[in-house]
Amino acid sequence: MKILSIDDSSVVRKIIKGAVDVIEYELLEASDGYEGLEILRKYHNEIKLVLLDWNMPGLSGIEVLQEMKEDNLLKSIPVMMVTTESEKENIIKAIKLGASHYVIKPFAMEELTRKILETLGLGGD
Repeated sequence: MKILSIDDSSVVRKIIKGAVDVIEYELLEASDGYEGLEILRKYHNEIKLVLLDWNMPGLSGIEVLQEMKEDNLLKSIPVMMVTTESEKENIIKAIKLGASHYVIKPFAMEELTRKILETLGLGGD
């Protein structure tokens, strides 16, 4: 099963890969929103979770989230925002648009792993 990380930071994607390896999922990576949507449309049947950064050049994470929730093929895939965007209004906006979880960078790998498991419905307490 696959998890997609859409983040313009290769360092953050590497940390996310460590967390995803722990739960033995395959990680797909995109460095911007356009690439992320392309991968989502190609592998929508296999992707179980999207880890999405907010602030990226080109198409922002919130725009990717909006596009996903308007697309019948993608709207049921859970999205976890993994971002430095910590303004309360923005967190609320992302949740209202359909984000399942919200992790603020920097984060501990253990916290990220736990929230991934929770979002996938695999516990993680």
